[in-house]
Amino acid sequence: MSATADPMELGESTSTLAGSTTTTTTTTTAATTVVNAIAKTVAIISSTVSAGSTTGASPSSTSSGTTPTPSPTPTPTPTSSHSFSSNLEDAEEKLSVKDLSQALQHFGIVDYLVFIAMLAVCAVIGFYFGFIEKNQKKKKLAGKDRAGAAGLEERRGSEALDYLVGGRQMKVFPVALSLVASFVSGISLLGTSTEIYVYGTQYAFILVTLAISGTISWYIFLPVFCNLQLTSTYEYFELRFNKSVRLLGSAFFTGANLVWLPIVIYVPALAFNQVTGINIHVITPIVCLVCIFYTTVGGLKAVVWTDVIQTVIMIGAIFFVVIKGTYDVGGLGVVIQRNYDSGRLEWPEFTLDPKVRMSMLALMVGTVGHNTYQFGCNQMMTQRYMSLPGVKEMAQTSFLFILGLILMFALCLYNGLLLYATYYDCDPLTTKLAVAKDQLVPLLVVQALSSFPGVPGMFVAGVFSAALSSLSTGMNSLAAVFLEDYIRPLAKKPLTERQTAITMRLCTVIIGVLSVALVFVVERMGSHVMQLAITLGSVVQGPLLGLFSMGLLCPSINSKSAIAGSLVSFFFMGWLSLSAQLAINSGEIQADVKPVSVDGCDYEFDRSLVTPANATISSAESASLSFAEQLYHISFMFYTVMGGWVAVGTAHLAGCFFGRNKDGSVDPELLSPCMRKHQKSNYSSVSLDENTLKEATDKS
Repeated sequence: MSATADPMELGESTSTLAGSTTTTTTTTTAATTVVNAIAKTVAIISSTVSAGSTTGASPSSTSSGTTPTPSPTPTPTPTSSHSFSSNLEDAEEKLSVKDLSQALQHFGIVDYLVFIAMLAVCAVIGFYFGFIEKNQKKKKLAGKDRAGAAGLEERRGSEALDYLVGGRQMKVFPVALSLVASFVSGISLLGTSTEIYVYGTQYAFILVTLAISGTISWYIFLPVFCNLQLTSTYEYFELRFNKSVRLLGSAFFTGANLVWLPIVIYVPALAFNQVTGINIHVITPIVCLVCIFYTTVGGLKAVVWTDVIQTVIMIGAIFFVVIKGTYDVGGLGVVIQRNYDSGRLEWPEFTLDPKVRMSMLALMVGTVGHNTYQFGCNQMMTQRYMSLPGVKEMAQTSFLFILGLILMFALCLYNGLLLYATYYDCDPLTTKLAVAKDQLVPLLVVQALSSFPGVPGMFVAGVFSAALSSLSTGMNSLAAVFLEDYIRPLAKKPLTERQTAITMRLCTVIIGVLSVALVFVVERMGSHVMQLAITLGSVVQGPLLGLFSMGLLCPSINSKSAIAGSLVSFFFMGWLSLSAQLAINSGEIQADVKPVSVDGCDYEFDRSLVTPANATISSAESASLSFAEQLYHISFMFYTVMGGWVAVGTAHLAGCFFGRNKDGSVDPELLSPCMRKHQKSNYSSVSLDENTLKEATDKS
């Protein structure tokens, strides 16, 4: 039966696998019936394997031969708890998608050990930096105290500096790997590959935009923050505008991360659910507890060094999947040919229509703007740069970071091509072998790599590593923002070292627990996670990009205009994102997905699930849309940049009511280097020495 299906409609992000729901064991079933059912199932799969079929979604495609057997192996076997139909008595009956799904939940003892080892190493690193290394430093400082006042001065503020920025003595290579691990979350590892499988290679042009975004962020945004050496990026707003703008920026960042972190946790839970069948609400608290532990006790040093381990695991896991998967389908030529035949190998569409989901305009403007904010303004990134001792080290780290990102995304993009080459004639989304889109990559892993003990465990550990690195970074960055932007400014007297230590760690624990709890909400928001993350994040990232652009590039804008612009942008982006999400869920917005087939499926599934592929809105339909509909039909890739444009544009208009700054009234050190030469200065000296910076930081 030849048909195509729409992964957009069929890829709702639910937490359970097809056929993984618990069934009640029928105690009245005769033992002989059970044995016969198992034996016939084994015969069916064995005959398929011997036939040498390479159908991607068939049991024979698994090099491990994940054949259900009654022998004591880690592979789950169909039992009497499964609902076998009476037709199973016919030896020629095919496996149902439910039985195949359970048979593919192949996670053995070695896999669990690999996964547990990753968590154990992370916990040990946190213990080392939280207790052993900390005690060693105390002994050294105690020795300096006996020599005079130098030791006391060095200890002053050391608790916050060590916990939040590693004492500003971190090394280039581990920080670069930490930045890669934080940016490449589980959303990227799974979502990027799924994007290629469902929509084609248009998104692959992101490799070019990463280099452009990195260059812009380094030359426009990062030099200012590197020179000021602030713990919280949002302290900049108080120096450039006032405390109200600082609190507003911090609130935006806090809201963005409280939305983003649950999504980061949810994605690897889907992968774990795919290979083990364990409910996501069982595994997420356990894994996140380890993450909360090492982040709480070890601070930024533990976060960075666990990120190093986790990056190595991520790269190793993806490499293994790519190499073995390519070999299984017949080589690189087969992968390219199958994707070419399906029309997936294509350039982004060259059009000026912003409603086209993945056009060249959307990538060059929308993605560049979004990633420029992430690289140059996001607290989670800038806090790592602040942990380095100097500008030279920061430049080297930025270069290595961009190279690492390009490598990781290139692997994920190719993995998307491999997904289609594997399932080109039996789409798992249509058959419900994979219920959620972002379970496609884990499905490929269990089918292609389950014959290698420990490799599925390494892959799941890699996906969870990406999530844990992002979660730990988010918790540490939010703790910095809470301490520097909320607690210290509101405290009636300066916090003691002990109060600072307790406050930071308590904030970390609360943020971690809240993120785990919000997974229940994310689970019900049903959309492709990469698109969902960008859409929701833009509600606050757009206004933040606007605020930073006002401060660094628009010296005439004052604090009142900045607040007005960012608030208008926030409410506008909130309406836009909500309207777009509702339109997607209702089917009003439908993306142009690539065709898939179920011709080659050799297992039974509900054929009524096969539907025609969706198409984008035609030009005639587009012309009939109202102005409001035209706005929220714009590609989600533009959202962050749109928010920034609205904020800056509104702030300039507000200047007609709230006035503008006079020329030379803004310290050039608070402006981007590209703007300083055009700005007159009323300052006798614009260099900020260490004492000035320390006094400004202490006051804030």
